[in-house]
Amino acid sequence: MSTRAGAALAALREAVQPCRMPELPDIAAYIRALEMRIEGARLERVRLRSPFFLRTVDPPIAAAAGARVAGVERLGKRIVLALDNDLFVILHLMIAGRLWWHDLRSAPSPLPAGEGGAKPAKERKEVPGGGRGLAAFDFETGTLIVTEAGTRKRASLHLAKGREALAAHDPGGADPRKLDTHAFARLLQAENHTIKRALTDPRILDGIGNAYSDEILHRARLSPVLLTQRMSEAELMRLHGVTNIVLREWIDRLTAAAERAWPEKVTAFREGMAVHGRYGKPCPVCGAPVQRIRYADNETNYCARCQTGGKLLADRSLSRLLHKDWPKTLDELEAPRPAKKPSAS
Repeated sequence: MSTRAGAALAALREAVQPCRMPELPDIAAYIRALEMRIEGARLERVRLRSPFFLRTVDPPIAAAAGARVAGVERLGKRIVLALDNDLFVILHLMIAGRLWWHDLRSAPSPLPAGEGGAKPAKERKEVPGGGRGLAAFDFETGTLIVTEAGTRKRASLHLAKGREALAAHDPGGADPRKLDTHAFARLLQAENHTIKRALTDPRILDGIGNAYSDEILHRARLSPVLLTQRMSEAELMRLHGVTNIVLREWIDRLTAAAERAWPEKVTAFREGMAVHGRYGKPCPVCGAPVQRIRYADNETNYCARCQTGGKLLADRSLSRLLHKDWPKTLDELEAPRPAKKPSAS
């Protein structure tokens, strides 16, 4: 392959790189960037482009106008703007939703004031990130723009009145950083799931998704399909410690970057990851090629030498296991539903 053809192929791969749902470190970066720009600022108006984005009618979105931002919070993989009139703006970006900041000192925000309607071709080019503009939140300090790539309409906006109403949007998972080893083990082993499923289930643990679970399991040298109730005490202790280390490392790294510039590249794969998104490339620990499991909407990456004793996870028994244990779609896993949360006490 020529140098020019190779460069073109690399550019094409970059252009079609799949989206992934922002996870705890990514959300932490967004929150830090928002705190620096809108904490204490007045929300002047909300402009909706997509009628599908807003999922609540009471209280009306107009009730948020004029309130000041008392704080920016995280609720699982959701970003919450706490307003000083006891309203909470809840943003769930899902897989392809992204946030962009438009400073007041630059040109006017590209998202128009009107609701609904087709978007002119010229305007589509101006929307940050190349996605569909869903909404714009105009603050006295600048404009927060929400976009979504693709046509699935998964991203959502809710408005809640009071803490009790906000709590209804909590998937129920525990923040792994606040658990001791025993509570962590108890949650993971309350039901017999694969570790990958247990780490990424928002009703068990809070904020971990496909990318960082791959990194956690690689660092812990554990197979993604090991069943939680078959884990030894030593394995559970190791997984608990590694989970906190990996999350802290990436939170520190991404929030530090967010303090320098708005986090624009929330992509499926991040430079510096050991296995996630690195199928076929050498494992940074042992040099063996990174492997993958493709199932439903996800691709799980792992190192066979480091994590599975050299075994490739690609047989019929694995397919049966995943069919029983892994959700068929990310929407299925993220959908709010009543679920009894295992005790972490």
